Amino acid sequence: MEQVTKTCARLGIKPAARLLVVRLGVQTLQFFSHGKLVKSHAVSTSRRPPSNVKDSLGTPRGLHEIAERIGDGQPPGMVFKSRVPTGRHYGEFPDAGTHDNLITTRILWLRGLEPGVNLGGEVDTYARYVYIHGTNHEDRLGERMSAGCVLMRNLEIIELYDQVRTGDQVLIID
Repeated sequence: MEQVTKTCARLGIKPAARLLVVRLGVQTLQFFSHGKLVKSHAVSTSRRPPSNVKDSLGTPRGLHEIAERIGDGQPPGMVFKSRVPTGRHYGEFPDAGTHDNLITTRILWLRGLEPGVNLGGEVDTYARYVYIHGTNHEDRLGERMSAGCVLMRNLEIIELYDQVRTGDQVLIID
C-alpha cells in the first residue's frame, strides 16, 4: 500500500513483507503478504471514536508493528488476564454471553511506529495495551464493541497468529 510505503520512508524504516490493514469504516482486517491479499476477516474495533490518546478507549490509527505474540498453543476460547492464560474457556464463565469483551485465544500486542502519533507520551499504543485478539462475542463481529482493541473470531486469530511474526506491520485506517 502506498500509505505504508510513504510512512515507512518518512520514518526511515523498511516496509514489512507481511502487513495487516485494519479498516475502521468497514470493520475488516486484511492480511497481505508481499503485497498480495491473503485473507480478509470481519473484526470489531472500539465502540468509541478512533483515538490514539491514553484512556480514550478508541482504536488508534496509524502504522504499528506486532510487538509481542502471546498464547501459542492455547486452545480456542482460552481467557487471558494480564496476558496470562487463566486455564478457563470463556464458556466456563457464568456471564460469558453478557460479559464485556474477554481477551481470548491469542494476543498480538501492537506498538506504534509513529512518534507523537501512536508512539510515546500520551499516545503510546503499546502502553495502552492495544491488541488484536479473540473474543467471547463472535456473533457481534462487525459491530463496534471493543475498548480499543481489534477483535476477531477465535479460530481466525489462531490462523492469523500462525502466519505473522513480531515486527510485521499493522496499518489502522478509517
